[in-house]
Amino acid sequence: MSTTEILEQVLDPFVECLTLESATKIAALRADPAAQKRLDELADGANEGTITPQERAEYEKLRATYHMISLLQSKARQYLNTRRAS
Repeated sequence: MSTTEILEQVLDPFVECLTLESATKIAALRADPAAQKRLDELADGANEGTITPQERAEYEKLRATYHMISLLQSKARQYLNTRRAS
């Protein structure tokens, strides 16, 4: 089972806690500009092979965090689509 599949399974109960307001806010979340800039810098360095092991660890943590948030947003959008179709 992939990490994404595990997270999807773990986050399924999350949908039961959503309201229209909370789902709308979660779906609209955007990264803090400073955090996004740092992620972009680390991604560039990773692609160029110029980041340190510490930076690689930071990059992987940021990527994992952004991945989790994107899955939460996906669940929120699914919730909203289901409610709008009802």
